[in-house]
Amino acid sequence: MNMTYLLGKADEKPLDNLVTDGGFCGILRKIACIGDSLSSGEFESFDAEGKKIYLDYYDYSWGQYLARMAGLTVYNFSRGGMSAKWYLESWAEENGCWDKEKAANAYIIALGVNDSNDRSLELGSVEDVCLSDYRQNKKTFAGYYATIIQRYKEIQPDAKFFLMTMPQDDSTPERTVQKENFSQVIRDLASLFENTYLIDLRRYGPVYDEEFKQQFYLEGHLNPAGYLLTAKIVASYIDYIIRHDQQAFRQVGLMGTPYFRK
Repeated sequence: MNMTYLLGKADEKPLDNLVTDGGFCGILRKIACIGDSLSSGEFESFDAEGKKIYLDYYDYSWGQYLARMAGLTVYNFSRGGMSAKWYLESWAEENGCWDKEKAANAYIIALGVNDSNDRSLELGSVEDVCLSDYRQNKKTFAGYYATIIQRYKEIQPDAKFFLMTMPQDDSTPERTVQKENFSQVIRDLASLFENTYLIDLRRYGPVYDEEFKQQFYLEGHLNPAGYLLTAKIVASYIDYIIRHDQQAFRQVGLMGTPYFRK
């Protein structure tokens, strides 16, 4: 058997190998997806009067495609329009997302688009994060986002976190710079916390240009094929991370038990 692929080649890029069965992402038996419309299987359509409507169909979310693909459990801690601020200040509590019985092996966080649309919200930086007490974090995007991570670390201290940047698209130059700035903060946060990894779609994912949208969009959001493709991309990226750092994931099966060794 050729072990080269399994051991992870030094020059391999995160999405060089697109898995179709979840790959080693399958060892993460419970995953919580914290995100906005693109994590919720949201479709755009029209009502009887021709007014545009937005529908969260979780069964079509990339998280649930991933669950079926890899044979694991995925919680949709997401909703269309979600921001880090909204999630933290009310929505997560109202929807049981902090419940300890829903503690996960991994948390995938895909936030930033709606935060970047909020002109009243300051972007901030890792300097806004108090590692010893998240209650002291500043009320910026960076501070809110970090608090989400820190609160889940209280619930499951050994969990793995995967932070997702916004993909490249055909935004205006001004909007492109804004999204890059938010993505850079996400990269910085991934470097700040232990057991935290980056799914950098902005650098390695497909570009959501007109050609991509013709194939994988339904109005302004993804179509079913687009969400399935995203699931394959997320699974492949996590598979890549695990294969390149096997030692860090060897105790996943003991997570949350007295047998987990620090």
